[in-house]
Amino acid sequence: MEQTDAYPYNSFTEPFPMKWNDKPYHSLDYMLRERFGEKVYKVTLNGGMSCPNRDGTIGRRGCIFCSEGGSGDFAADASLSITEQINSQIAILSGKRPIRKYIAYFQAYTNTYAPLEYLRKIFTEAINHPSVVALSIGTRPDCLGTEVLALLEFLNKQKPVWVELGLQTIHERTTQYIRRGYPLSCFEQAVRELRKRGLEVIVHTILGLPGETPADILGTMDYLNGMDIQGIKLQLLHVLSGTDLALDYEKGLFRVYEREEYLDLLIDCLEHLSPSIVIHRITGDGPRDLLIAPLWASRKREVLNLLHHRMKERQSFQGKQYWHAKKEASNGSTIYNV
Repeated sequence: MEQTDAYPYNSFTEPFPMKWNDKPYHSLDYMLRERFGEKVYKVTLNGGMSCPNRDGTIGRRGCIFCSEGGSGDFAADASLSITEQINSQIAILSGKRPIRKYIAYFQAYTNTYAPLEYLRKIFTEAINHPSVVALSIGTRPDCLGTEVLALLEFLNKQKPVWVELGLQTIHERTTQYIRRGYPLSCFEQAVRELRKRGLEVIVHTILGLPGETPADILGTMDYLNGMDIQGIKLQLLHVLSGTDLALDYEKGLFRVYEREEYLDLLIDCLEHLSPSIVIHRITGDGPRDLLIAPLWASRKREVLNLLHHRMKERQSFQGKQYWHAKKEASNGSTIYNV
């Protein structure tokens, strides 16, 4: 019998903490090594696109937290061809360590918001690069028309294609404040259409949005457990220079998390998430030249070390609370797939 969610059970019907390369959560690194047989790195690309929340289709000021770079502050130079962008980043990364495989990640702005033939050209150029083993595309759920979906389905037959959707939160009052510009039903439809075509879905969430309580954030995690998604990014709220969010922060309209309280919240989120969901980002550090708050977030390695130490202290692991909730729902019996 195969147990659900890959949980190992002991004789007392309690799950052992899973070990994903000695991490207490289902890390992206673990998944990539399992799938591709070795460590894989991302090269972040800029397709030179805009966003309907910036060009006037929906709005002109973008999401309230989004920098001028459209969340692509670490992406390559858009003036270069896609091949040149990939090669330039490979040269930098491979100079530090031996690397053979890469994910081409279209990160800046909305990467399906362009004419179909242009998308076909740049995505095909990326996926055909000999060092690229997968394509990851960051976009909005309201920018996935039928023709775009057909293109992504076609490319997915050549190499894996992952679509990253910026959800951030499920709570309507927050989406109004951050100017997301689409309803939750649009996200749900996008996930259905992508999964129907065999495309993997990664969801972006932000922890610490103004006005949201820990219960609100865990509500988003619980909701995503019920969606057919394969990965998630848990992004700490960053206040970046030049954003409307920074203006509200400077007015004292909200506060950001201190490091210790954020770590506790992050652990709670991981415990609520199904262990089948891959953690593509665990916190994020933000561009140093733009980061206003929280400044402790720039010390990413220190934050990760503290997270792992705290999870060990709490005997915590991804899916711990998720498993207990499933156990209660099944009247305490152990659940198996037969």
